[in-house]
Amino acid sequence: MPRLLFGPAGFQYPDWKGVFYPAGVNRKYGHELGFLARYFDLCEINTSFYGPLRPEHAVQWCEHVSRVNPDFQFTAKLTRVFTHAQNAQATSSSSATVHYTQRDVDEAKAGFDPLRRADRLGAIVIQFPISFKYADASENAEPEPLYGNCDHLFDILNLFREYPLAVECRDAGWNNSWIIRELTERRVAFCNLDQPHLGNSLDETQHVTAPFAYMRLHGRNYGKWFTAKNRDERYDFLYNGEQLERVRERVSEMSRKAEKTFVVSNNHPRGQAAVNALELRSLFSGEKVRAPGSLVEAYPRLQERTFIID
Repeated sequence: MPRLLFGPAGFQYPDWKGVFYPAGVNRKYGHELGFLARYFDLCEINTSFYGPLRPEHAVQWCEHVSRVNPDFQFTAKLTRVFTHAQNAQATSSSSATVHYTQRDVDEAKAGFDPLRRADRLGAIVIQFPISFKYADASENAEPEPLYGNCDHLFDILNLFREYPLAVECRDAGWNNSWIIRELTERRVAFCNLDQPHLGNSLDETQHVTAPFAYMRLHGRNYGKWFTAKNRDERYDFLYNGEQLERVRERVSEMSRKAEKTFVVSNNHPRGQAAVNALELRSLFSGEKVRAPGSLVEAYPRLQERTFIID
């Protein structure tokens, strides 16, 4: 049967203490992951975006989850040096502004390999910003593919081809038949997004181009998406029942075509990602699922779909 795995993006947020994590979580459970793995089968590692994983940390994380959940999987974001300009807030990311070295490649692989050896690496997520465009469009001409950007994307796929890969492109120009065909031939997952549909942002796709499918839920904070001062403002969003139902429909369709489907909630402020991930688990199982008591206390609506276990 196809597998559905739900979980949050990241696990070490200060504002999760006392909301998702109980007091003394490290003393009682050894590590935050030892607690999180009681409720989820998946966590997307965010820290690898900012710098390569330390191999010893990856080994330890696998040990923490293995004691609790033998089926637990990690996905991990590729370091931003491969996908973003050095000053991405002020400079558009493109093949001309993204620069990496062989040392960057070696260090990234050294961090991912312990996860793979432990059979816990579900995918590496290659996340490009919206400024990384597929085509150069103008008012007076048909969009022209930016072949340098396309070549850069395929170069990264080749560099990390020994791993399961998912590509997130936030610019809607990448949602075209040629790219879908190329990813399918390479067995690389197209990362489907739920995010505000502003300008040329990608939205509402449900492509399956690999043996596994991937969806990331960024929330729909229209008011702060492009004006947020930091990631916490941008991703500060709690999906309501109607919005979750639309996500459920898309994920359900994807799961029919994949051996397993990863559904990652990135709306992390104040534990909202955990709330929506639990609700989605319940929607698909048709039953109540386990939840931390502190989270249910903070979000009473969870009482409808969860039962408390501490």
